[in-house]
Amino acid sequence: MTTYRRLAKTASSALIFATVGCWVTSFCAAQATPVESSEQQQTDLARLTETSGVDPGLSPSTETELATSPVEIVSPTTETDITTELAVSAASEVGMITPRNSLIESEEAFEDIKVQDLAQALPEVEEASDPTVPDTLFVDPLEAVEESDPMGQVTSVSQLRDVSPGDWAYEALRSLVERYGCIAGYPDGTFRGNRAMTRYEFAAGLNACLQQIERLIAGRSEFPTGDLEALRRLVLEFEAEIATLGARVDNLEGRTALLEDNQFSTTTKIFGQAILGVQGRSGDEFVLAGNDISDDDTNVNVINNVQLSLFTQLSPRSLLLTSFQAGNGSTTSAATRDPLGNFVGLGYEGDNDNDLQLTDLNYRQLFGSSFALIVGPEGVNPVNVFRGVNRIESAGSGPLSRFAQRNPIINIGNGSGGIGFDWQIATRLSLQGVYSSSLSADPENGGIFGGDQTTTTAGTQLVVSPLDTLDISLQYINSYSPNGFLGTGVGDDRVALQQVNNGFLRAPINTNAFGAGLEWRVIPKLTVGGWAGFTDSGYEDGSGDVQTFNWMAFLNFPDLFGEGNLGAIYVGQPPKITDSDITDDNGLARNVPGFFTTDGIPNAFDEGGQPDTTTHLEVFYRWQVADNISITPGVIVIFNPLHNDDNDTITIGAIRTTFTF
Repeated sequence: MTTYRRLAKTASSALIFATVGCWVTSFCAAQATPVESSEQQQTDLARLTETSGVDPGLSPSTETELATSPVEIVSPTTETDITTELAVSAASEVGMITPRNSLIESEEAFEDIKVQDLAQALPEVEEASDPTVPDTLFVDPLEAVEESDPMGQVTSVSQLRDVSPGDWAYEALRSLVERYGCIAGYPDGTFRGNRAMTRYEFAAGLNACLQQIERLIAGRSEFPTGDLEALRRLVLEFEAEIATLGARVDNLEGRTALLEDNQFSTTTKIFGQAILGVQGRSGDEFVLAGNDISDDDTNVNVINNVQLSLFTQLSPRSLLLTSFQAGNGSTTSAATRDPLGNFVGLGYEGDNDNDLQLTDLNYRQLFGSSFALIVGPEGVNPVNVFRGVNRIESAGSGPLSRFAQRNPIINIGNGSGGIGFDWQIATRLSLQGVYSSSLSADPENGGIFGGDQTTTTAGTQLVVSPLDTLDISLQYINSYSPNGFLGTGVGDDRVALQQVNNGFLRAPINTNAFGAGLEWRVIPKLTVGGWAGFTDSGYEDGSGDVQTFNWMAFLNFPDLFGEGNLGAIYVGQPPKITDSDITDDNGLARNVPGFFTTDGIPNAFDEGGQPDTTTHLEVFYRWQVADNISITPGVIVIFNPLHNDDNDTITIGAIRTTFTF
């Protein structure tokens, strides 16, 4: 998120930390240059949930962890776009980017929030040199209210702009204005020349003159009778409009007082999204470690997930993000979750029995006009710091599956606490970096600098926008894992077999990952894109290494059959072990493909990659029912699941409903 949608990025907007995701919400632009798109683009604070947020595409890791995706800090967002004011006018400079696409980004959380231009500039008022001129700037609130009301209708001729420069009333009021200076708010100090006015607008000007002349009469014994007669005639002519003006001003004052008395906070805004999914799949049996295992998790079920994000503006250039998530329901049970869940998992899964879980707690500070820093114990990882190239990346408003949310290598590590930055090097060039630890709060087994049981991750991303319609991203990530898992929660996540050591399951690996992504907005209603990712993991307690590869290509059709709607087609290969030859110090082989993907006796000594290739096909259509409600039906077909053509094709049907607030 977005709309995620007005997310044009300038040098200062580059500072949005990778929310939105929410929810909302939502649509964040990954590029570093201003771009117009039918999808909402996040502004400065917009990416907070693309990387931090409510609509983060939850990406559970194989070990009960979910790598979330950006939020439509959604889309508070019309799409999960969050078009709300956070109060301080300079707030728009605080570049906090969260991958497009979310609010809650962490283990089992969403990232889709996207907070958009949260600043509001106030007009300057020129000082009047004439002591008879009122000190306040006259602005007609009625016209703004009526014109901004999409449901407003013209029900009377009096609502038309029917007070023209040739009317007697116009000339009479202009004469009074020039003589008594009772309207002085226009920049040129005039009565706006020969511009036609509505009767309400004219009445507001007349009312200002009445008040000014009343003050003048109070201090004078004589007053031109001609002017008094003109005033009487004008008041009689516009009596109804003047009365309505007073009533509406009183109403506005009452509403303003109500908002001030009942506001949650003067510095904190709340955004969120609630997702309700109904899904089911076909299935029969699949082969795992030489055994035929029955897939019994094929009944239609319901999944719910709620994300809530609080943005606290501590100063015009700083922000505190706090996010929570609670969910229930899953597409797999304990018997089939590992490893089938990595192939059939949906982006909005976040099963924690509806217990409230903290998913983001981090502070974001802008330095200068192009460098932003993010630091905190929760929600600091590549998913939340890197800018997402795919503008619809969001668990609440983007693809249905976990795999289609983003390049899986960005999920590596599942870090929580750490530090990151977002640097807008030039108008079309930006750089993000991050370091995180999975157990930053555990002094015995983890800590911020890691330990024997801690996963640590350091990564960087370069985003280049050579054209206004083209974004290109390059990623590099280095990660240490003590248990043989990459932490992506997608495809081949386990890359080394574990052994028990001092009560822990260990298979220490050090991974170097490389990725690239592209999004080309061919025309306003067609976007072509894709990504590719490669990992190389060296075995630390022995020798050898293992490689994986994944790719995805997609077509997005913004505003298909209506504004705010979205159609999309995604085709790709989930992470696949292409080669493995690892052996521990005792001479025992620990190759995953030879052990798990076999029709005979499992044999971890068999080197090489997976025997076949899984193909993921996903088609969905998001229907924007209202500004804050969307319904997304879709179908996912998985050919050769688990990279084994002995397994039956799996077909998943899902309907996701997203409410953003």
